[in-house]
Amino acid sequence: MTAATGLIDRRSFLKMAGAAWVAGLAPDGAFALSRADAVFASAFMTPDGSYGVATLTEAGAIIDKTALPARAHGMAYSHVSRRAVAFARRPGTYAMILATDGAADPIVIAAAEGRHFYGHGCFSADGKLLYATENDFAANRGMVGIYDGSDRFARIGEFPTYGIGPHDMTLTADGRLLAIANGGIETHPDFGRTKLNLDHMEPSLTLVDTQTGALVQKHGLPHDLSRLSTRHVDIGPKGEIWFACQYEGARNDLPPLVGSFSKGEDLKFLSLPERTTEALSNYVGAIAVNRHEGLIGLTSPKGGVAVTLDARTGAVLREERVAEAAGVAAAAQGFAVSSYDGHFKREQSRVAWDQHIVRLA
Repeated sequence: MTAATGLIDRRSFLKMAGAAWVAGLAPDGAFALSRADAVFASAFMTPDGSYGVATLTEAGAIIDKTALPARAHGMAYSHVSRRAVAFARRPGTYAMILATDGAADPIVIAAAEGRHFYGHGCFSADGKLLYATENDFAANRGMVGIYDGSDRFARIGEFPTYGIGPHDMTLTADGRLLAIANGGIETHPDFGRTKLNLDHMEPSLTLVDTQTGALVQKHGLPHDLSRLSTRHVDIGPKGEIWFACQYEGARNDLPPLVGSFSKGEDLKFLSLPERTTEALSNYVGAIAVNRHEGLIGLTSPKGGVAVTLDARTGAVLREERVAEAAGVAAAAQGFAVSSYDGHFKREQSRVAWDQHIVRLA
């Protein structure tokens, strides 16, 4: 990244955030922001067991913190509405929406009766709607909850994910479809995080029309991969959907963990080198795409590794040992990677970063 590019990123965030927000920063946070190339957000836990969400620089310096009512998991951001949201970890029932321009106080919403959040969601292309993956646990079916950003994120509807146990989802490049990773694992809040159907999982990936809620495309995984839980998704350089998986089968199996697909096309699994699959320990905790550089980033907390792939060829470009590797997000060059032990790139903070990062600028 050139110095000019970094300056543009910083200026864009300062313009977005607003003078009042910047003026309210503590001196350390204001100094960190003045030196930032890019700005990210991630949920965390403090040593005393409390929870929050932080904005931080690409180098890992914390700019600002906001307290959360309970542990969060994934995050989403709309550059149009300048809102970020932290979703409760499954089977949590809250999400907190933050105005990154300082124009409004945080808004906390609760899941509808009979629903809980799965820790992920995304905004509509115009930033007016928020979509959240949810569990209709009585009927054992995945749902997308729809929330109105113009009315304090009141819940205005829902439609199916056409699968069981939806986790992550994202908006396709044209803004018309939701790409949803249905992990295939049945859960119920009465049993906490217990997985209730490991002997008959139904993982799938679906494309759902945001206007009608209609199913556009569904890929169920073949029987020999029925224990491969489809978990996280991101959009590739050419609009393709990349997905990453977590395997619930035998430890000595070496299933494919990463793949891609496009509308109207079949799934394509990457054939990673055996040493890379082993390093990932059958568990990809997060995936991110650096569309500008054509790179795919993976992290595995179980394997303690961060992996960078070439999106065009699938070749492994880099493997880096990162103890308790957690989140990954596209950076100015390559990826920003966090860990449960408080590392974010070069910096270590006295927090445990949660599993996901979102880039704000």
